[in-house]
Amino acid sequence: MRLHVVEHPLIAHKLTVLRDERTPSPTFRQLTEELVTLLAYEATREVGTEPVRISTPVTSTIGTRIADPQPIVVPILRAGLGMLEGMTRLLPTAEVGFLGLQRDEDTLEAITYANRLPDDLTGRQCFVLDPMLATGGTLVASIEYLFERGARDVTAICLLAAPEGLGAVEEAVGDRADVTIVTAAVDEGLNEKAYIVPGLGDAGDRLYGVV
Repeated sequence: MRLHVVEHPLIAHKLTVLRDERTPSPTFRQLTEELVTLLAYEATREVGTEPVRISTPVTSTIGTRIADPQPIVVPILRAGLGMLEGMTRLLPTAEVGFLGLQRDEDTLEAITYANRLPDDLTGRQCFVLDPMLATGGTLVASIEYLFERGARDVTAICLLAAPEGLGAVEEAVGDRADVTIVTAAVDEGLNEKAYIVPGLGDAGDRLYGVV
């Protein structure tokens, strides 16, 4: 597993506003999209490409395009939906799948309740969107789900990560596949409720309100 903490003044600024408990949901949603686009720029540095010949108004030349099979973006419902627009703005040709997992607040284990993914992901680059990498249970379950369908190149984009979650993913993945975590920051750790500290609270609630 590889970890990439993206350091940039704009990312630090937007993350600070996201952390602030006074930031309202509309602003939180907008900044989440903007922050994800910045993180996605780094996350897609190794996206597969191929040469293509095109004609400019002046002459013909060799350019670059995203290679087939197209990457697939997988937001983890529901909070991951708030990251989707920011990702597809940068990678509009990618296909989009959905995976519904939620954390059991008693056991802290991830429970799968929905999936809309191709049966075969062999050779596909998968970009998983999950705002908070806390205990790692949800992300580990998501990665295992993709592995079962043949994926071996998975990049997870998270707004924040905790050391406990990173350790859990690294232990679960091992050297079975190429897994990268791209995040804006690695925070101090988890509290007694398994929330990231200092964190930004429940990302889903702050994006969409308490349901």
